[in-house]
Amino acid sequence: MLAVLSPGQGSQKPGFLSPWLELPGAEARLTWWSALAGVDLVHLGTLADAEEIKDTARTQPLLVAAALLAAEHLPLAGVGLVAGHSVGELGAAAVAGVLTPETAITLAGIRGREMAAACALEPTGMSAVLGGDADEVVAAIEAHGLYPANRNGTGQIVAAGALDALAGLAAEPPASARVRALAVAGAFHTPYMAPAEQALGIVAAGAPVAGPARILLSNLDGTAVTDGAEMLRRLVGQVTAPVRWDLVMRTLRERGVTGVIELPPAGTLAGLVKRELKGDGLPEIVTLNTPADLDAARDLIARHGATDPTATEGARP
Repeated sequence: MLAVLSPGQGSQKPGFLSPWLELPGAEARLTWWSALAGVDLVHLGTLADAEEIKDTARTQPLLVAAALLAAEHLPLAGVGLVAGHSVGELGAAAVAGVLTPETAITLAGIRGREMAAACALEPTGMSAVLGGDADEVVAAIEAHGLYPANRNGTGQIVAAGALDALAGLAAEPPASARVRALAVAGAFHTPYMAPAEQALGIVAAGAPVAGPARILLSNLDGTAVTDGAEMLRRLVGQVTAPVRWDLVMRTLRERGVTGVIELPPAGTLAGLVKRELKGDGLPEIVTLNTPADLDAARDLIARHGATDPTATEGARP
């Protein structure tokens, strides 16, 4: 089975969309999506520096646009499973057919703006806790009044909350673990983002959805979601809920995924998959960063993609 993964915030790099604009119609597509997102995606993906694209309000629609622009050049009929990390779930939902690209881009723009606004209300942040026993790490995070916002795999849990509490965790790290502050604007995927969840939910309530055309995994618990309206509710709730990427990768293993394509800007999720699944028959991986990588991605789909209806069990007929 072939899985397509859509990355989340932090994977962006200055100028990473420049080669994609050489494709016919790409600049016009991004210009149209810019009107929906409320930001200049062409500028952000080509000329903006690292500081400018670190802004949550800009980063989130930029990442979703990049993923969807690349996905439009893939034979998606052969893709059996889709998942996305954090805001990447909006891109994944569009690749799965639950959302239209226009709906995904619009929601990403709203999500980014509202999360940026929520970050400005209180001084909060996030820190990666690397190493240590998972249960002990979570207990230490919660003992400091923080939240385990991301569980990205073995040895990588992200704590989020008030800056003074994060400093306390760094001063007293769990056994055999180290704490590294992340360059983010606030405590994503925690109750601090409740105003953003509410604002996004108001708009999403009127968004058109469809049932998934291929298996679509949820960050909430790593399970396949077969109802479009349920996935939309999860996408809204994800703003304040932890990202359980560890459970998504467990499902990749259980579903027997043999090939993985990471959409641009690629590399982060591919690295997590390599570390987590290395002892279970590592899937063949293509990191799709420029149009030059499209042939390798298409070849992977041809060799590992869906060939019969049972390959997409759990999706709509």
